[in-house]
Amino acid sequence: MSQKSRVINLYKTLLHLGREYPQGYDYFRTRLKRAFSKNKQVSDPKKIDILIAHGNYVVKELEALYMLRKYRTLKRRYYSDN
Repeated sequence: MSQKSRVINLYKTLLHLGREYPQGYDYFRTRLKRAFSKNKQVSDPKKIDILIAHGNYVVKELEALYMLRKYRTLKRRYYSDN
């Protein structure tokens, strides 16, 4: 897979994950676009690989954030002291 397609795939994945972002989709989308635009002039393949790896790390962190939020909601719902 080429680097360009990996970057596009990462961007689409992050956009999809941004739908559930606590501060809203528009906030997430503007920040994401700014981050990708800031690095659009990078042409070194090694640097691009590092940036893609960092983006994949952010994807995993967002997924963990959402799972934790769902876990806390379920815990609050079923194990509350009522």
